[in-house]
Amino acid sequence: MAEINSADIGFEDKIWKAADLLRGNLDASEYKSVVLGLIFLKYISDRFEIRYNELIEEGEGFEEDRDEYTSESVFYVPQDSRWEIIASKSRTPEIGTTIDDAMRHIEKENPKLKGILPKNFSRPELDKRRLGDVVDLFTNLKMHTKDESKDILGRVYEYCLSKFAEQEGKLAGEFYTPSCIVQTLVEVLQPLKGRVYDPCCGSGGMFVQSAKFIESHASNINNISVYGQDSNPTTWKMATMNLAIRGIEADLGKYNADTFFNDCHPTLKADYVMANPPFNLSDWGADKLSSDVRWRYGVPPNGNANYAWLQHIVHHLAPNGKAGVVLANGSLSSNTSGEGEIRRKMIEDDIVEGIIAMPSQLFYTTQIPVSIWFISKNKKQKGKTLFIDARNLGTMVTRKLRQLTTEDIHLIAQTFEAFQKGTLNEEKGFSSIASLETISKQDYILTPGRYVGIADQEEDSEPFEEKMQRLTTDLKDLFNKSHDLEKEIKTQLKKIGYEL
Repeated sequence: MAEINSADIGFEDKIWKAADLLRGNLDASEYKSVVLGLIFLKYISDRFEIRYNELIEEGEGFEEDRDEYTSESVFYVPQDSRWEIIASKSRTPEIGTTIDDAMRHIEKENPKLKGILPKNFSRPELDKRRLGDVVDLFTNLKMHTKDESKDILGRVYEYCLSKFAEQEGKLAGEFYTPSCIVQTLVEVLQPLKGRVYDPCCGSGGMFVQSAKFIESHASNINNISVYGQDSNPTTWKMATMNLAIRGIEADLGKYNADTFFNDCHPTLKADYVMANPPFNLSDWGADKLSSDVRWRYGVPPNGNANYAWLQHIVHHLAPNGKAGVVLANGSLSSNTSGEGEIRRKMIEDDIVEGIIAMPSQLFYTTQIPVSIWFISKNKKQKGKTLFIDARNLGTMVTRKLRQLTTEDIHLIAQTFEAFQKGTLNEEKGFSSIASLETISKQDYILTPGRYVGIADQEEDSEPFEEKMQRLTTDLKDLFNKSHDLEKEIKTQLKKIGYEL
């Protein structure tokens, strides 16, 4: 057996490339449930095995007592579902059926997982030889150790989610919010204690990042209560698995449901709301909800749900609640179909604490420019709103994708913190504090560029004559290189019979 690997650098990519052999003719969305389902099954099996061995060492004969596992937030894995059984069948044609049966038995023993786990491994279009290869790969990979800091499942799961988002393109918006955006929301809101809610939770990334934040601040994950829902059944199941394997107790509703028409938490008043709703969602059913109690500032138009999401979130905020919401930039300035009037009332109600204009190319799914709205029911700086223009932050990690660095995220969070403390020194071109009166003079448009202005350009101290000498010399060198390249191209074309 290969040496067990629990912390090698870059192992997530190794797993992804190996598991990607499974894909074959499967759509990315189908393949996603296969890979993530296997990761989940291996993880709970590893955790079960650790607890099982502990009970064996205690010698009290309780190693098959389900309560001994659930009391430690460990899923009980019945004998026929344990990874050693699955591994023993990896080279048989029945491996798919074996995994499906294991999933069914685990659901039966653990009511929280009923109807959640994928059970489609036996279908003919899934190559059983390749499935066996992936099972063997996971057999040689320990997903969990006694030392929680070496728990690698989260890294594998999140990495695979990001790769699926990259593959699925536009459709990935249903389940994946880029990690750097989630981190920005969490670092600004700092959800250390209370009720955390996401009305369109996707795969649960907001909750996972909140848990990481709490852990990094030496606090207890049990200090927060997690609430969410999602309308997509596959995505809702992914979120349930994602949170279950991390030991995060969550109420995501009994099933997937439309947030506007079937609010799973109608009486919830959350301390923190973090959301990345579908951008500019149209035909969402406004005509059937025109008298809804949530529309405190006005009925949102059917052609765009941006202000329906905002008002739904405000409705669910506790008296001191805070929210961070990712929306398309159009929400900052639109005046069509009553949106401008809704925005004016929100601003005059003094709940808009800050707006961040985000860099482009952060999403796999869209090139639409986005901003983050920060809402507070009890602002520390009454009558003031912080504007941050972060469009120049971030680093291109591929030709199409940009990410905010840790330093970028800290800069934004520190700017918010200084604003709330009343100690912020505004930076032209980056940050500005505006009064309600100032915003009203801008016709209640919230585009940060209107408030932060343009950064001062650094003075060019190089003398003009020296600069021109340097630039012309560089240009001459480039011309010479271009002539050499032209000659080489002609030579190579002549060799294959094409002379210019």
